[in-house]
Amino acid sequence: MTIDPWLLERLVCPVTRTPLRYDEAAGELLSDAAGLAYPIRDGVPVMLAEEARRLAKTTSIAGMK
Repeated sequence: MTIDPWLLERLVCPVTRTPLRYDEAAGELLSDAAGLAYPIRDGVPVMLAEEARRLAKTTSIAGMK
């Protein structure tokens, strides 16, 4: 399932008001700024912070010593 590009350009994270990234494999809209993943159910983005899951924090190997 894909999301309409026109819609994706207009959707923003309800917490940070920043653009979202579409993760087609997971069927989610990702807010890197908030660290949240909003689900897409039956083709409809669920833009509620209480329905979003937290994104796992990643560490950079380059930054490790």
